[in-house]
Amino acid sequence: MNAKKEYLKNGQVHISTDVLSIITSIAAREIEGVQDASSGLVDEISSLFNKKNNTKGIKIEVKENNVYIDISINVEYGYNVHKVAESVQSRVAEKIENMTELNVTSVNVNVANVFIKEEEELETEEKEEVVEENKEEKAEEKNSEEAEEKEE
Repeated sequence: MNAKKEYLKNGQVHISTDVLSIITSIAAREIEGVQDASSGLVDEISSLFNKKNNTKGIKIEVKENNVYIDISINVEYGYNVHKVAESVQSRVAEKIENMTELNVTSVNVNVANVFIKEEEELETEEKEEVVEENKEEKAEEKNSEEAEEKEE
């Protein structure tokens, strides 16, 4: 479990592979077109009974200060799979190196599945856009009213 042991003046710091897995998962999900990390149907079913959903489909190996990462992702239909995988590689390496000062030697990305956004997700996004537009319109109306009052 221990990925990095560092000795400081007042003690030592341990960075566990679980922490590295969580950073990897969050970094991958930051990429547009990535749903989540997943290693397939078995993981999907087992995740229903397991509380460790954040790190499914991620394998971390640490040798000295070098990190080797294997991650399986689901990509949204319509996105360039190769570009999404490259973006995941870059983002994961950047986040791990910046947050832990470990050297990321490799990030192997396995595209396990392609998915289509569900109608529910699309409807939620559309509603959020409408709410945002309404807020902007109200702000513009308020600003124009204030400008008219100043002119009078």
